[in-house]
Amino acid sequence: MERHHQVKSDPRRGLPSVEQLARAAAGAAPSWALVAAAQAVIAEERERIRKFVAGDRTETGDLVGRTRLRAAALAAPHPRPVVNATGVVLHTNLGRAPLAPEAAAAAATAGAAYADLELDLDSGERGDRQAAIAGKLARLGGAEAALVVNNNAAAVVLALNTLALGREVLVSRGELVEIGGSFRVPEIMERAGVSLVEVGATNRTHASDYERAVGPETALVLKVHRSNFELRGFVAEVGLPDLASLARARGLPLLEDLGSGTFVELPGLPAETFVPARLRQGADLVCFSGDKLLGGPQAGIVLGRADLIRAMRRNPLARALRLDKLSLAALDRTLDAYLSGDAEGEIPVLRQLREPPERLEAHARRLAERLEKCVGDGVRVGAQPERGAVGGGSVPGLELPSWAVVLEAPGGAERLAARLREAPVPVVARIRDSCVLLDVRTLLDGEDAAVERAVVFALGPAVR
Repeated sequence: MERHHQVKSDPRRGLPSVEQLARAAAGAAPSWALVAAAQAVIAEERERIRKFVAGDRTETGDLVGRTRLRAAALAAPHPRPVVNATGVVLHTNLGRAPLAPEAAAAAATAGAAYADLELDLDSGERGDRQAAIAGKLARLGGAEAALVVNNNAAAVVLALNTLALGREVLVSRGELVEIGGSFRVPEIMERAGVSLVEVGATNRTHASDYERAVGPETALVLKVHRSNFELRGFVAEVGLPDLASLARARGLPLLEDLGSGTFVELPGLPAETFVPARLRQGADLVCFSGDKLLGGPQAGIVLGRADLIRAMRRNPLARALRLDKLSLAALDRTLDAYLSGDAEGEIPVLRQLREPPERLEAHARRLAERLEKCVGDGVRVGAQPERGAVGGGSVPGLELPSWAVVLEAPGGAERLAARLREAPVPVVARIRDSCVLLDVRTLLDGEDAAVERAVVFALGPAVR
């Protein structure tokens, strides 16, 4: 008897082409996004079928839906505005400091037209993009000179590469930190072309440790702010005035990587965040971020001795690390707020940090009452005291007393938090004890309405 073998066809042959799938999903996004999404979805489906995850084949309608969602995500503007309800004022993943409206407007104006970025309008000759802003920074900090680059890590690299290339730099072992993105101080120093000399122990470093470490190849002493952690217990470190005296006696410049600094003294924040005081205490150079406590755009700001700043300006790396015109415009307007004495009224970060708990409580209760009116009976809404943070590695260990709206809904906190992030204006909250917390300290003026819309969107069928 003749045997007939039935050969099962490869289900991947039944998948639509990229062109067919993109055409079926048309209208969801621009054509480039539809094509890219269709390619990705088909590649995923081929892999799923190969691994027998998808059975024979996913229905074409499902592929179209996935393509539309992916295409819409590809075509969405980035970065998108979000509402920060985490209670972390300088949230690195959310872009750190929001600009003052005046600073944002200055950046938009500079970006929408030509500007006298490097032109002296009086002479018609080439000008210096840093001149005006460096003068303002020097005045605010009480420094001889100033320099701006595109972020604080760049400022550190430029200083090290200029002042200690091929030579040794002293750093306390307790300050060999890892900053965001898994970048570590020793690795940054290596890329800057300097040799690290570790001083003291992790928990205790004394002046005598620095004195013993100084050698003929020593070019610089570096003091680094501890980002995102603090040392407690059996600890010791050399204060800035003593370290400055030691460095001066050996003829060595002292660079302090402050990380986060500002030009106003804020109650409750450590004194070392006040930049003018660090220079008065003997640092030859101080560098810090523009988008942390200062409340401006991303920038690396260096203040200090004029001769050292001049040397940094002459380094070819200074051009590679220079600030663009949008950031310069935003930073310039931010500095104007400090010079005019209006910084604490104009700059959102400073307002948020100074907001007293009683006002935060009143805000949280108002918002809770507002949300109670638009959610279903199965949703619990309340207000309770909470603890926030400065964030951005600025003041590790410091908790900010705050207030938050508490949401407890069917489906659980994880699902509700995820839905809040999917809202047209996403709201980023935090979760604790099976509840979603909306910390009002980090809500900007006028954002309560966006929070209400996001909650209504997130709860879906639970909304009346």
